[in-house]
Amino acid sequence: MAENMEAALERLQQNAPRLMESFFRLHDTVIEDGVLSAKTKRLIQVGIATALRCEPCIRRSVQGAMEQGASREEILEAAGVAVLMGGAPSMAYCARHVMDEVEAFEKAKAQG
Repeated sequence: MAENMEAALERLQQNAPRLMESFFRLHDTVIEDGVLSAKTKRLIQVGIATALRCEPCIRRSVQGAMEQGASREEILEAAGVAVLMGGAPSMAYCARHVMDEVEAFEKAKAQG
């Protein structure tokens, strides 16, 4: 899935570069530290991605939050808010995709 999404984004970049550049400028502006820290914003992303059941969004938001120093517990608490709002479908995505990404990040970090 990750490779497929990366290929799809690359294809979109080649065919609609202005769209992608605009999106990533917006993304970078929104995510930077402000009144809310970048880490807090990434945790919000985790919750929204989980509630929306967007696998690529979960992957990127979990990685981004952990790169900003979020702990496993913080990630799961943010995803828990999504479960509250999204019910059983969000619980399924939390149990599978959020946990998969947390564990993958932790494993990669441990391997150096």
